Amino acid sequence: MIKIIAEKPKRILLLEKQLESELKVKISNKGREFSLDGTPEREYFAEKIILAIDFGFEHSDAMLLNDEDFLFEVLNIKEYTKKDNLERIRGRIIGTERKTLDTLEQLTDCFFQLRNNQVAIIGPSERIKYAEEAIINLVKGTKQANVYARLEKHRPEPILDLGLKEKFKKANKNF
Repeated sequence: MIKIIAEKPKRILLLEKQLESELKVKISNKGREFSLDGTPEREYFAEKIILAIDFGFEHSDAMLLNDEDFLFEVLNIKEYTKKDNLERIRGRIIGTERKTLDTLEQLTDCFFQLRNNQVAIIGPSERIKYAEEAIINLVKGTKQANVYARLEKHRPEPILDLGLKEKFKKANKNF
């Protein structure tokens, strides 16, 4: 059984029944504390998804974490700067009318949410490293154009999947 303390329990409570059926875990709560009961594997995925929803991600984006190829990472802005003007740094990350975050999402194939002095990222395991580097560089003062150029340079070519990955996943589910 896993316990989670939520900052915004109403978001989770609104989706409780839907999450229970999708994640195949029993969710119970007392105030801000949620308990997850299921198989260890299901509890692990449910914990990540509920933490993402609590952070502010949309349900559909958080459900990507049900796939083992997706990760959920949280970066604390304060760890990468000594500056006191955190509001200005948050503004650099968001950009005018959220343009910086939207561009980062397009270039990294990841989803971003900003809360207080933390940035959360949901994305494919092979792309999350670049998304983290981009956020850290923005916090340290790198120009947005330079961050975008680096991401474009490291943008991988689409991988042609001949169906082997799907066959491998189906074979593993049978065990």
